[in-house]
This record gives sequence, structure tokens and C-alpha cells, in this order.
Amino acid sequence: MRVIILDGKMMKTPEETHAYIAKEADFPPYYGKNLDALADCLSELGKNTCVVLLNDKDMRKSLGSYADRLLSVFEETSSEPYSFNFVICEE
Repeated sequence: MRVIILDGKMMKTPEETHAYIAKEADFPPYYGKNLDALADCLSELGKNTCVVLLNDKDMRKSLGSYADRLLSVFEETSSEPYSFNFVICEE
């Protein structure tokens, strides 16, 4: 199983967040760095992938309402059949 660990402390602006997620998840160069593109790339991860988000409170503090939209994309995409697992862990 592939495990992608994302640290909310690294997500300070929407732009930095998308660059960070793209790097950690090894998204293709054409990744559009927006929420729609995120949903598209996440949907390609497959069921043998687990995405773990650490320090979501730090992310929420930095990103404000954008964090809620971002988390919605992860949660909605991971709920699709044959999709990746998504876990939020606090340290």
C-alpha cells in the first residue's frame, strides 16, 4: 500500500498547499493547482493508497475557509468506489 503523508503545517497559502500536495503525491506536471484539478488527480490514486493528513488544525488556521473546501475535496473523492483512503491524524 502506498502511503502519502501530508503535514498541515506546510500548508500556509492555497498556492503553497497545491505545490506541496503535488510534490508529496507525485502528481503529473500538468496538475492545475486548484481544487478541481486536485479532485481529478486524487481520483486517480486508487484503492491501494492511503492519504494521511497531520496537523489539520495548523492548516485550518493558515488557510481559513479554504481549508474546509480542501478537506471536502479529499473527503468526497475518497468516498468514491475504488478510491483511496483518507485519514486525519492529530499529533
